Amino acid sequence: MIEVGDMAPDFELPSDRGDAVRLSDLRGTRVILFFYPRDDTPGCTKEACGFRDAMPAIVERNATVLGVSADPVASHERFRDKYELNFPLLADVDHAVAEAYGAWGTKKLYGREYEGILRSTFLIGVDGRLEKAYRRVRPAEHAAEVVAELGE
Repeated sequence: MIEVGDMAPDFELPSDRGDAVRLSDLRGTRVILFFYPRDDTPGCTKEACGFRDAMPAIVERNATVLGVSADPVASHERFRDKYELNFPLLADVDHAVAEAYGAWGTKKLYGREYEGILRSTFLIGVDGRLEKAYRRVRPAEHAAEVVAELGE
């Protein structure tokens, strides 16, 4: 699991915009990398819409938002269009990137255990190092929390 101060694991993933996004190409800007369980579910929608609505403040602070789930690109496209999301959604279908960040693990729902994405966010600095890790995220308030961390 990566810790604050570590270099963020580089990756390249397909996006809902038809291109591939490589983390190393974003050096020089801070990156808000948030992992969410599934497109178009209540908590994930609240979280994604929070980042959508906070985008002016995020851009003003020289940051970029990337949403990541194990859903395929086609699902991301529908989710983006339905909620007018204004940042890339990346398809980590084999969950290799989620695993590299410690955002994949055992979850419980109604007494059943299964493997899946653990809702978490990583703030990556302009130098590619991890500035902050949010491992227990409350979807409704999370975007405001991250924007506050970005400062003025």
